[in-house]
Amino acid sequence: MNLFLYLLTVLIWGTTWIAITWQLGLVPPEVSIVYRFALAALVLFAGLLITGRLQRLDRRAQGLCLAQGLCLFCVNFVCFYHASQWVPSGLIAVVFSTATLWNALNARLFFGQRLALNVLAGGGCGLLGLALLFWPELISHDASPQTWLGLVLALLGTLSFSAGNLLSSLQQKAGWRPLSTNAYGMLYGALLLAGYCLLQGVPFAFEGSLRYVGALFYLAIPGSVIGFTAYLTLVGRLGPEKAAYCTVLFPLVALNISAWLEGYEWTAPALAGLVLVMLGNWLVFRKPRTPPVKTAESI
Repeated sequence: MNLFLYLLTVLIWGTTWIAITWQLGLVPPEVSIVYRFALAALVLFAGLLITGRLQRLDRRAQGLCLAQGLCLFCVNFVCFYHASQWVPSGLIAVVFSTATLWNALNARLFFGQRLALNVLAGGGCGLLGLALLFWPELISHDASPQTWLGLVLALLGTLSFSAGNLLSSLQQKAGWRPLSTNAYGMLYGALLLAGYCLLQGVPFAFEGSLRYVGALFYLAIPGSVIGFTAYLTLVGRLGPEKAAYCTVLFPLVALNISAWLEGYEWTAPALAGLVLVMLGNWLVFRKPRTPPVKTAESI
């Protein structure tokens, strides 16, 4: 089951990058995010109410959902939507893939969890592979002030994503299921961002093109309802640091979509990077060897 959830998350989130770029244009990024998570919350609440699976959350759970909504369904996406205006998507994916290491470090800092060497080694190996994959893009991009601003926003978005992972881990340890907490979190995230838009006078424009509407429904239902539920279920089962390795793999899906739609060409460094990412994936999920138990007969 974990493998299915893992592959599902990688495939879905690997295809959402191109859908996000299809939403940039007439509609302000903040408003597109409001539409996305309002629709996702509506779908989740409707499904949970119909099936009778919506959990009743106490005040503490609602507070965690509010914090999760701010981190995971608001600040995170605002940062990445704006960063994509100045930084190529491949470079943003490289920054976002550091979530593996941030989750491990934050779990150590806030939860006191031991830093597993195989997780750190696998994450580092995966990051090196991604650097090789995107090396031509990295060296060809001019380091303008807007570039540095985009990188800072991408890093802030990654840190916000990591914080949301830890909050979901706390929720699941308390017995609150991701479907219910996601529904409330997405609702809170959409409401917080809508309030911000109203205060700042951001117009609630809408684009009726098939491209925009199709991207909206794809990002809201597969990208948010299914993707976040699968991913945060993995956070509860595997821990934030192992679950976040999805963020190292899904840029590979995005890269292949780019090769198909945008003419990306594979190179020798890119293929070497692919091998390193696969090696990192194996390291993260490799079970450490346990020494044989000595018995009285073996002594």
